[in-house]
Amino acid sequence: MLLTIKFQHQKKIQKLKPSPEHSLFMQQGSMKLNISLIQLGSLFAFISALLFSSKAIFIKQAYSLTLSLDAITLMAIRMGIALPFFLVICWFCRYQNRNLKLKDILYLVSIGLLGYYISSWLDFYGLMFITASLERIILFLYPTMTVLASSFILKQKLSSKTIFALILSYGGTVIVMLQEQKTLPDQHNFWFGASLVFASAVAFACYLLLTPPLIKKFGSWNLTGLSLSAACIGTLIHFIVVTSHPIQLLTSLPLQVIWYGICLGLFVTVLPTLLLILSIEYVGATQSAIISSISPIITILFSVLLLGEHLNTIQWLGCFLNIFGVMLITLKRK
Repeated sequence: MLLTIKFQHQKKIQKLKPSPEHSLFMQQGSMKLNISLIQLGSLFAFISALLFSSKAIFIKQAYSLTLSLDAITLMAIRMGIALPFFLVICWFCRYQNRNLKLKDILYLVSIGLLGYYISSWLDFYGLMFITASLERIILFLYPTMTVLASSFILKQKLSSKTIFALILSYGGTVIVMLQEQKTLPDQHNFWFGASLVFASAVAFACYLLLTPPLIKKFGSWNLTGLSLSAACIGTLIHFIVVTSHPIQLLTSLPLQVIWYGICLGLFVTVLPTLLLILSIEYVGATQSAIISSISPIITILFSVLLLGEHLNTIQWLGCFLNIFGVMLITLKRK
């Protein structure tokens, strides 16, 4: 808006020179607008992190209600609720897809399925076996995975600071895992669940590595709408294929499970995704990532307060080592 106003007034400069007081007023107004946008973007990033952090809480609560609920069923409810909203985004961005090639569309669909269908299914499945706190700590490793993959692909040496950050983040995660593993009677399911969530983090890291070329071709809003629509449709197809009577299964579930699925679709998928895009537009990707780094702490607090999970002193130490290491990676990537 400010650029438009300045452009409209540009023609008048030759006829009428603005007074010093008027120039100062315009500069102050511009500064106020910039500050407000930064504050708004930071607020969006915080709310987005808060909502994303509640994902594991909703999932664990839903699992506790009935033994007949599995990962793909809960995911189907979530994605079925979210799909109409992402289709609306696709509709508004439809004019950006006129000159795209078929291979670009297929590539986008594949990446969307990887980042939001396969990764999410592995995460939902893994949460059947491990706590919400550990799940968030493992998922939080994905920035380190992008650094390792980039170093391998580009054949670049890791700096000593990066290696130190990796040791902190992975060492902290191992500490949390070993402490939790001691308290569980079924060791096999624990390591299976932890492996699933780790695979989920790897899949999402691959998604992040493969999306930059797509952002240039499709635009951020269009990419979000198309990739998440593909993931929603892929999830629903998976659910229909593996479930003999999908409608009967859904109607037999407790009503609370349906409401948890609706919350996952609206408040843990659609809303935080849109807020994160707006945050990146206002304050940039690095600032948004720094603010979002509070998500493990929020998830752990939610887990303690709402799920009755308990972390001992050593586990808290492991959590902070993980977060500190990932933060070092995030700041270095700036």
